[in-house]
Amino acid sequence: MTKILIIAPNWIGDAVMTEPLITKLNEVHPNCSIDVLATPWVASIMRAIPAVNEVITADLKHGAIQWSERKVIAKQLENKNYSHAYILPNSFKSALIPWMAKIPLRTGYRGEFRWGLINQAFDNPSRLNRPPMSTHYFSLSGAACQTTPEPSLSVPPEVLIAAQEKLQALKKHTHLFVLCPGAEYGPAKQWPTEHFAKLAQQLAVTNLDSLILILGSKKEFDLGDSISKLSNHPNQVINWCGETSLDEAIACISLATAVVSNDSGLMHITAAFKRPQVAIFGSSDPRHTPPLSLKAKVHWLHLECSPCFKRICPLGHSKCLVDITPLEVLNSVNQSIQ
Repeated sequence: MTKILIIAPNWIGDAVMTEPLITKLNEVHPNCSIDVLATPWVASIMRAIPAVNEVITADLKHGAIQWSERKVIAKQLENKNYSHAYILPNSFKSALIPWMAKIPLRTGYRGEFRWGLINQAFDNPSRLNRPPMSTHYFSLSGAACQTTPEPSLSVPPEVLIAAQEKLQALKKHTHLFVLCPGAEYGPAKQWPTEHFAKLAQQLAVTNLDSLILILGSKKEFDLGDSISKLSNHPNQVINWCGETSLDEAIACISLATAVVSNDSGLMHITAAFKRPQVAIFGSSDPRHTPPLSLKAKVHWLHLECSPCFKRICPLGHSKCLVDITPLEVLNSVNQSIQ
């Protein structure tokens, strides 16, 4: 049996983009077994890819070499007798474990000082010419790619059932609207809190049988709390930022009537479940990192100063986000669910 190890990316959105590659490898190597080495914060994504056999979690810190920790992991993996490894991050350290584990074929893009660590190397396209990430990863399979592959995820049944029970315990509802107001990259990608609150208020007023759920990390709890309070419907607009595991958040998104988000990992998760969604872009570029779904509606003003790719608006006004009104987004949500 062919045994394949995938070294997963460290960002949630990028992890979603690996699904087409993993599924294609499963097709190219019939009866193979595909394992993924991932950090805890993206392990949930990898578990939602049906072609993955096992997810091996390793709490490796961003920017740290951690030689001793990597040697221990490599020794454990060496005993699994992998024949192939696909190293998806571009960093030197991400290629160390497959090399130390003596995996014969190690595939990836040429990156920082990786000569020898990777022995099947692909040219890394420049930032200006780089294709969408799903195509970027898919190309490592060696298969021809005519169009950008759309990722697809699947929630384990037991996780889905548990999420349904928790949601029904909050409020009996016909519609579930999910708001994702955070963006790990920084405030230049975050639609204003007041806009999210106004949108939540309008969704609550026009859909009395609905539950509006705010999802995000622990760092975004205060943001979610402000949106719930400002909406004036705190019993209908529920802040779950930091209150769910990523597995639970993924399950909630898969059940949503519609999702509104910034350009974030949760945006890409929503697209992978083909849920109706509205994605709001500010400093980033939807031509490079769009939600890959026909059910996605993108709001991007494409101002003269956008995209700037900055974490904080260098001009201090964030007009690329502020000028996208709650009414415009509400209209897109309503259109998406008709």
